[in-house]
Amino acid sequence: MGNNNITPNSARILAMAGKGGTGKTTLSALLVRYLVENSLVPVLCVDADANANLNELLGLEVEKTLGEIRDAMKTETPPGMTKNEYMEMQINQAIIETKGFDLLVMGQPEGPGCYCMANSILAQVMEGLAKSYRYMLVDNEAGMEHLSRLNLRDIDTLFVISDPSSRGVLTAARIADLTKALQVSVRQKVLIVNRVPAQIPEALSSQIEEAVAKTDLTFGGYVPASSQLFEYEVQQRPLLDLPASTDAVKAAFEIFSRFIPKED
Repeated sequence: MGNNNITPNSARILAMAGKGGTGKTTLSALLVRYLVENSLVPVLCVDADANANLNELLGLEVEKTLGEIRDAMKTETPPGMTKNEYMEMQINQAIIETKGFDLLVMGQPEGPGCYCMANSILAQVMEGLAKSYRYMLVDNEAGMEHLSRLNLRDIDTLFVISDPSSRGVLTAARIADLTKALQVSVRQKVLIVNRVPAQIPEALSSQIEEAVAKTDLTFGGYVPASSQLFEYEVQQRPLLDLPASTDAVKAAFEIFSRFIPKED
């Protein structure tokens, strides 16, 4: 997706992380919607969680993943093409283009025998792609190794998603600390507690305060549990079509607006 108004600098990197079941892919879809509705486009979404289904929440069909491209490179390269040229061509074909945003799916993790050349080429191609977008949003698995694999060393905002449990908040704090081990620079780390009940338990509030005090996390806020959002997910309806009046949408947008200004 081209845009003549985009400067030649790389896209700002936004990343989602959290243990399984916290709803980070749901919030990734809502973040895509926020960016598009506020004209913070074009956006490249990278589904880097092997268990995620970001494409379904965005109403898109996936035909090719980066994992499939990497595996194919182990055995095939067309005559007259270098591996770099072949992989770049394949990745461009794998990008799902739509209005305001595009999607690229990492797919299943590597099997036995790391194919380091493919990962190196992937990082180079991603660096080139980033210049064509205003934002790149990466929906990560909890370990966030894909940030290193994609050579994304400078993150603008990392949203760490927790469920309303002490274990979830503790895990979020550990995930935030992982960026140091991965040598990833993050401008701001934002904790979002998702699917909370109408009455916030005092123990949960205390756990959040403790986690924020012990880490470099900033508490972004709560996103309430939503029966309407749940119904959309179960029915595999795109979250882009959720009514703007849905409490979860309003709460998520309010958080995003404080950390990704509309005037960007």
